[in-house]
Amino acid sequence: MSPIVNRMIYPALGSLGYFHRRTLPASVVNVITYHGVLPAGYEIKYPPLDNTLVKMESFRSQLRLLKKHYSVISPDQFLSWLRNQEVLPEQAMLLTCDDGLLNQVSLMLPVLQEEGLKCLFFVTGSSLTNRAATGSEPREMLWYMELYLMLMEARAQDGPLLVRGVPIPAISPGREQREALWHELMRTLSRQSAQLRREFLEEAAAKFGLHPEWRTNLLDDPLLRERFQVIRLPELMQLVDAEMTIGAHTLSHPVLAEQPAELAKLEMAECRKALESALGRPVWAIAYPFGTPLSAADREFRMAEEAGYDCAFMNVGGSLSRANGGFALPRIHVTSEMSLAVYEAHVSGFHHAMRSRLRAEAGAEYPRQ
Repeated sequence: MSPIVNRMIYPALGSLGYFHRRTLPASVVNVITYHGVLPAGYEIKYPPLDNTLVKMESFRSQLRLLKKHYSVISPDQFLSWLRNQEVLPEQAMLLTCDDGLLNQVSLMLPVLQEEGLKCLFFVTGSSLTNRAATGSEPREMLWYMELYLMLMEARAQDGPLLVRGVPIPAISPGREQREALWHELMRTLSRQSAQLRREFLEEAAAKFGLHPEWRTNLLDDPLLRERFQVIRLPELMQLVDAEMTIGAHTLSHPVLAEQPAELAKLEMAECRKALESALGRPVWAIAYPFGTPLSAADREFRMAEEAGYDCAFMNVGGSLSRANGGFALPRIHVTSEMSLAVYEAHVSGFHHAMRSRLRAEAGAEYPRQ
């Protein structure tokens, strides 16, 4: 949308209370997804990663807006509605959060508890790998974040490299070229198992000219650890003890659509089994990693159903009704750039409705061949 819409039109409509006067019927729920909260004092250095997190003051303001003007339902209420066991109130909103990062426990959880709200947290199998909250065990990052940080810190390379059979072209000094390489490598490495991806990252670090302890040094910094570290089982149990709901986000967060069928099935089914075994409670929902139509489609939807989930979530906008089908449910993705007015334009469904209407009108005027 035009910057004028975000900077002028949405704030004007928000100040008039227009968004929350648009009543959502009881047959519809808008699902909101977060990826975490930025630690105080953390300096945004990696926009493609950091823009998915919000500042603490923004998070608190957003929750209070939802409580004032909407009906924030619990994951249990949502599941009952999904199973035709409960009718939802008007203006229903469900909170979700992806990736299972440490800041979600240390920063998000206290605010949710203060505001008396429940959230559905989607975590990866990485949270079960290291079971101790303290000690000398290595700290975990999600592999695609680690890959991005490696490429940003890598020494410029004039010639191509070969790492574990994966060809890498010359590494340009420019950020834009490195980010394009990151996207390509994410697709390529997603076709491999999690173990092969780990071996690639370990070998690539040396070939990229990084210090052997670069990763440990990164996570020794308290702010960076809170920003990038994946929660471990003790922190996961904190979420459970706080009566939050845990969902699956696959074992290792690959681009599922790039994977061979057997790997994709394992990523989804085994994550559910591992979480249920560790937590001692059912895991009924999964969120597809990245959650775009290019990362999950009909094949993945079938796999999620076959793995025994009640539902599965995408990461694209729109209101959710039973007409969506249970395994491609839309969510509204919150980003750091959203002002409170822009946030409400999205979570109220106004933004998506307006975009859909404009696209329909453009399609009618300029039919595609």
